[in-house]
Amino acid sequence: MAYTNAQARQQLLESVAQAIEEIGLALASLGEAYEQLDEQNADRLEEELFRPVQMAYGRAKRTYTEFADRHDLPSQTFQAASPGAPSKGVKGFLDSAMDAVGEADNTLATLQDSMLPVEVGDTELRGGLEEVRKLLGALPGRARQLVRTLGR
Repeated sequence: MAYTNAQARQQLLESVAQAIEEIGLALASLGEAYEQLDEQNADRLEEELFRPVQMAYGRAKRTYTEFADRHDLPSQTFQAASPGAPSKGVKGFLDSAMDAVGEADNTLATLQDSMLPVEVGDTELRGGLEEVRKLLGALPGRARQLVRTLGR
């Protein structure tokens, strides 16, 4: 499907917003997992998972806002996500967080593969998306490692 420049920019903005919402859900889930852990494991979760997701969230929002501003597009504000019931437990919250990270990464990968960021010629957007994907990339392996060592 051929897009006009305006349509392509709007599609880009919507895709980045979708990824931001998923990253926000990951943050909320990691926050809940943190609350259920002992201090040592909570510190590990914060260092290895929460902080990189928080950085990805901030970078994605900044990329989104700056792109919208550069192209005079309306932008949205993002509300805190609900991670679900505490009965999910730590593993359930970590699973939810990594599912959300995977969805966000997939959304951004699909966007990059679509060539829309190249077609609209926005170097800053492409750099921002790449940075967010780098931050998200190592998280599933880190989460598996954390789950493996919980309770030891």
